[in-house]
Amino acid sequence: MSTSLLYHAFGLRGYRYVSTAYAEGHVVFRIEPKLEKMRCSECGSQEVIRRGSVSRRFRCMPIGGKGVLLELEVPRLGCACGAVRQIELGFAEPQRRHTKAFARYALDLLRCMTIQDVARHLQVSWDTIKEIAKQDLKRRFGQPKLKHLRHLAIDEIAIGHGHRYLTVVLDLDSGAVVFVSEGKNAESLLPFWRRLRASHAKIQAVAMDMSGAYISAVNEFLPSAEIVFDHFHVIKLMNEKLSDLRRQLYREAVDQLGKDVLKGTRWLLLKNPENLDPQRKEPERLEEALRLNQPLATAYYLKEDLRQFWLQPHKTAARNFLTSWYLRAMSSGIRVMQQMAKTLLVHASGLLAWYKYPISTGPLEGTNNKIKTMQRQAYGFRDQEFFKLKIYGIHETKYALVG
Repeated sequence: MSTSLLYHAFGLRGYRYVSTAYAEGHVVFRIEPKLEKMRCSECGSQEVIRRGSVSRRFRCMPIGGKGVLLELEVPRLGCACGAVRQIELGFAEPQRRHTKAFARYALDLLRCMTIQDVARHLQVSWDTIKEIAKQDLKRRFGQPKLKHLRHLAIDEIAIGHGHRYLTVVLDLDSGAVVFVSEGKNAESLLPFWRRLRASHAKIQAVAMDMSGAYISAVNEFLPSAEIVFDHFHVIKLMNEKLSDLRRQLYREAVDQLGKDVLKGTRWLLLKNPENLDPQRKEPERLEEALRLNQPLATAYYLKEDLRQFWLQPHKTAARNFLTSWYLRAMSSGIRVMQQMAKTLLVHASGLLAWYKYPISTGPLEGTNNKIKTMQRQAYGFRDQEFFKLKIYGIHETKYALVG
C-alpha cells in the first residue's frame, strides 16, 4: 500500500505507510508521522525535541467486511516555549479512538440505519456511535439561531410515566424546534426568553393552547406579539366538554335502553361527520344516540357549528359569528356548553387573531408525535442531553418501514 493511498482513501495527510498486519479479524495499517511535519501543538514552532512516544490505535473506515485499525507511535515533543505535549493528529479529534473519516461514515449510515445497526455493521459499541451522533447534533443544533424567528408555536408533551413533561417551542416558518425544556409551566420558558431577548428577534405571533401559564408568560416577555388560539386546541377542548356531557347523561340514564345507546358513542361524537364509516353503520348509530338524547344532540350540533368560525370571510364576520354562538350556547341550558361559551368569550381576542395571523400548532402536534415515536423506538433515553438534541434535529428525521 502506498502513502498516497493513505491520503486518497483514508484522508491521512503528513504520514507515511510502514506495514500491514492482520489481528483479531482486523486489518492493521502501521503508519508514522513525517518528521518534517511535526510542530509544537502549543505554539506551532518547528524547533522541537522528541521526548518519547505513546503507542495508539484508531479505528478507521472498514474495507469490505473487515474492520481497519491505524497504529502509530505518537511522538511527545518538547518545545522552547516550555510545553511538552503529544503532536496534534489531524485525522482524529482529541480524546477519540476513531478517525474523523470513520465518524463521517457513521453519520452517513445513520441517515438510513438505527444506532444499533450502525454499531453492529462497524463492529463497535452502541455508545461509540451514539457519541458520534451526539457530537454532530451538538455542533449543528446546540445553540439554535433565534434572530430570524417571526412566528412561534408553544406546547407541552408528556414523556414517559410519572407526569413528566417537556415544553417545546417550534419555529412555524421553518418547522424546526428552537427550544426544549423540562416542565410545562412558565418557569420552563425563562431560558428561552433570555436567549430571545439577546437575539433581538421580532416575534409577530405565537400559537398556543389556552393555558394560563403560557399566556401570562407571552404577555410578559413578548408584549407586542399576538397570541393565536387555533382550531386544533379549541375543538379539542370542545370534544372534552362533549365527552363530559356524554358520561353525565350515561350516569343519569334510568333505563337500560338509554345506557345501551350512549355506550360506545364517544368516538362517534368526536369524529367529523365526513369521517364516519357507513359500512360500520356509524352514521345510523350516531343519529339514534342524538335522537334519544336531546341535550347531547344540542351540544353535538353546537360543536359542529363552531368549526365554521374559521371559515368566515373576514374578522368582523368571525366576531359576529362568535357572539351568536355564545348566545346560543348560553341559552341551551347545558352547563358544559355554557362553560365553553364563557371560556371562548374570555379568549375572544386570541381566537380572532387567527384572521390576522392564520398560524396553528398543528405542525407542533406533528412534531410531538415524532418525538413520541422516537422515544418508543429507543425505549427511553438515559442521556437527556442526547434526547433533547435529537428533538432539535427532528425536522430532518424520516421514518420508514425497512426490512
